[in-house]
Parts: sequence; C-alpha cells; structure tokens
Amino acid sequence: MVSSKRMSNRNDQTRLLIVEDVPQVAQYIRGLLNAQQTVKVLDVLTDGGKALTQIGELRPDVVLVDHLLQGRIKGPQLVEKIHEAKLNVPVIVLTVPQNPVEVDPANGIHGVLAMPFSGFDLMNRISGVRKEFDATSSTESNRVFSIFAPKGGVGKTTIAFNMAVAMGQLGQKTVLIDGSVQFGDLRSLLKVPHDAPSILDLPTDRIAESDLSDVLWRDPSGIDILLAPPRIEMAEMITARDLDKILSLLRRVYTSIVIDMSSQINDINLAFLDASDTIVEIVTYDSTTIHNTIAMADTFRSIGYPASKVRYLVNRADSAGGISADDLNKALGRVPEHSIVSDGQLVVRSNNEGVPFVLADPDAAVSRDIARVAAELMGAARMPVGAGQQ
Repeated sequence: MVSSKRMSNRNDQTRLLIVEDVPQVAQYIRGLLNAQQTVKVLDVLTDGGKALTQIGELRPDVVLVDHLLQGRIKGPQLVEKIHEAKLNVPVIVLTVPQNPVEVDPANGIHGVLAMPFSGFDLMNRISGVRKEFDATSSTESNRVFSIFAPKGGVGKTTIAFNMAVAMGQLGQKTVLIDGSVQFGDLRSLLKVPHDAPSILDLPTDRIAESDLSDVLWRDPSGIDILLAPPRIEMAEMITARDLDKILSLLRRVYTSIVIDMSSQINDINLAFLDASDTIVEIVTYDSTTIHNTIAMADTFRSIGYPASKVRYLVNRADSAGGISADDLNKALGRVPEHSIVSDGQLVVRSNNEGVPFVLADPDAAVSRDIARVAAELMGAARMPVGAGQQ
C-alpha cells in the first residue's frame, strides 16, 4: 500500500556550493551538514574566480559565499558578479557581527548568516532562502509533465514523444525522459542504436550540465531525450535518489520536461510522479482502462496529490466503442481536460518511421489536437494553484 506520508518523505535535496577560503570554516560547515540528508555539498571553492564557471556547470540550488573572501575576487565582488551574470541561483552571504550585511535580493543577497552559527541556523537559512527564491521565481521557468497510463496499449509513448516535440515547436527548451526504465519504449520507437548512452551513463555522485550534453540523445525533431538502459536487468541500477538528482539539474536547463512513464507503481515511478508538476493521465473508451483509472485516482488521493496535479487526456476520443462521454465523465467524477482524435494510418506510419506525426503532417486533426493540448498544458502550468479546477 502506498503511504499518504510519501509527500513529506520525498527526497528534495538542496545542492549547495560553498565559496570559502578559510579551511577551518569550510570544515565546520561540512561537519554541520554531514549528519543530515537534505543538503548536499557539491564542492568547496577557495578561489572566487572559479565560482561563475562552477555555478554554470554544477547548477547548485544555493550558493554560500564568505563576504570576507580574499584573493583576486573579494566576497562582495563575487556576489555582484553572480547577480550580474543572471545565473538564477540564490546567494547566502557568510559574515561576522563586526561586518554586518543586509539582505538585499535586488542586488543578489538572498540571505545572511553571521558567525558563530549552529547547524539549526545553517539548515534553516538554506531551506528558507531556497523556498523563498523558488516561490518568487517565474512559474514559467520550468515544468515537469509526466505522461502516465494505468494500462498499456493506450498510446502513451506516442503521445509523450509528440507532446514533447509540440512543446519544442512552441518555443520551449524541451527534454523527454524515457521513464520506462526496464523496456526502453522510446529506444524502440525511435530506433536508437543499442550502444547509445542512457541514464546509467550519468555519474551518481555529482551531476553537471556537461554530463547531460554527453549523454542526451539529440533527436532530429529538435528535442533532447534521456534514454532508458539498453537491457532490462540494468533498470535495477537506477535508484529514486539518482532520479531526484537528475530532475533537479534538468529543471535548471530545460523549460519543459516530459516523462514517458511505465504503467507500474514502484519507487522509480513514484519518484517521477512526486517530482511532476502535472500528471497527464491517458484514458480511452475501454472498460479496463477506465477501471484502472478510477483505481489510480484512489491511489493518488492516498498519496496526497491534489486533484489539480492530475489532468485527464482522452485518447482516440472519436472512438467511443459503446461508452458515452457522459458515462466516462461520471466514472472519472469530472470532465477530462484534454482529448485527441484517432488517426491510425498517420500514427502507425510515423511510428514505423521513428518520426513525430506532429511534424510529418502538422495539419492533420490528431497533430492539431496534440499542439492544442501542449499549449493548454503550458497555459495551465502558469495558472495559480487550484485556478480553473472543477
């Protein structure tokens, strides 16, 4: 049974970069953080001149800068440079009572911590600054969309691929994750070479943006794809914590992240679902699919997901198969937000060629539906939580 406490237990680890040239202070901070799991120290830099490059590479959630930093670039200068470079990362300034510093987000100082401080003070300041920075950042910065179905054979992978391409066509920097980690559905669909890099080629201890560029599959459609392992047994090598680290970095590089999930409910899929801003659940006019969809609604409620996190998409909406739209709405307890018509000839031909049908025939009704749903999803992502929900 899925625990309703999962949401409070999910791994939302904060990646911290420290710029500190006093070894004793750096060692003290590391010691305070060693006994906990919510903050991970990416690195300790003693030279402020290397900080901008490392921030761009490591993509930390928070940067801690000693205001008394010496060397070619002093502490105040480094804070100013980080702010001017628009690296989209909050900075906490470390100082002493004799050298007071004011919090000034407009000039790149999002928090101040004066020595001496306790582990409680340090953790509170890091979590508080990150939470406030995330809350005030633009809601358009990035979104994670999981394409999920409680039953196979409903067109999930095809929809995920074409949805990601449609978002790319709408100007989003998009990455598609092959979340079917056992069978690699996207590998099969796109006819990717067996030796193409996969999620397993990313380091598990520290992931940098340069690692992504070496591993991602560059699709001709214009999107990047993070592939599943090439063999079934390799899926066991992927952990939920690995996925948390990967998604944390992808959020800083891409504006739209689309996950093609499998139909299982396990730790890997729960990690994907927890991290998602929106779950797009696919349903068809099929009694088994509807039954499983209702069961998943109960599961999502027990986990603690708000109703606004899940949006239903009716695939093959013009093929009712004896089930009326009213019957479907009654079974789901709401009107599905999205729908896509069927076009078996175009879809099958495009899949066999490994190309998205939204590009093969953008004027086809199914292609227009996908483009419309992509725009609707991005529009809904910008709405306040709960707005427009039934």
